[in-house]
Amino acid sequence: MKEPQPKAQPKKKSDFLDALQKGVLLGAAILALVLPPVMYHRSHAPQTAHEIAHSARRSAPALADFGQVQPSDEVRRVANWSMTTHDHQKMSFIIVDKKQAKVYVFDPAGHLKASAYALLGSAIGDDTVPGIGTKPIALVTPEERTTPAGRFIAKPGISASRNEDVVWVDYDAAVSMHRVINFVKAERRLERIVSPYPAEHRISYGCINLPHDFYESAVAPAARTGAVIYVLPETRSLEQQFGLSDAPDGAKVAALDSQARQ
Repeated sequence: MKEPQPKAQPKKKSDFLDALQKGVLLGAAILALVLPPVMYHRSHAPQTAHEIAHSARRSAPALADFGQVQPSDEVRRVANWSMTTHDHQKMSFIIVDKKQAKVYVFDPAGHLKASAYALLGSAIGDDTVPGIGTKPIALVTPEERTTPAGRFIAKPGISASRNEDVVWVDYDAAVSMHRVINFVKAERRLERIVSPYPAEHRISYGCINLPHDFYESAVAPAARTGAVIYVLPETRSLEQQFGLSDAPDGAKVAALDSQARQ
């Protein structure tokens, strides 16, 4: 009788399957290295047109809103600079354009609330004379009657000489914003303040005279809640006065924003 033969072990087949599995795994690893991934995380997916527009608007420089009012280039630059750098510290801000004899009042978000003509110091200049604030007004000479340029914090107060409320621009220099005064009829202040000619508005000793309604409805409320006042220079550049260099150009920023919305 023959002895039973032991069952053949499927060694070769196992070796073949094992090699095949290893080959598949190795091939998959190589493909993962040389081929680009087909699945992306949401954050790496291509942006939609809406997302691109939203991103462009968020990265664009802040732009002050003048509505239908067309200010001078210098006023626009300072307003946009203040908004972009947050120099106004989330307060209202007021811009005094001495060259054009106009005043602009903005809310903290940079929206123009109102604008009006003003009367300013009769002398051309951006500095105050030392000690001018304590000098009797009758002794102030014509060349000393300047409205100082600079950045100021509005301070509501009372004028001792007239016993009425004012907004101090530079208390030490006795420079304030107040309702237009008309004590000397020959000065024609009520006529001058509505004139379209800037030279007609140079008549005060340095204070900024404003139309009654404009002062009461725009300037005084802004000062009570906190406001920065920018008095633009007329003998110096904006760069020299405020250290301002690359303030956003309003037209350029508006064009970029319009393009982003398309």
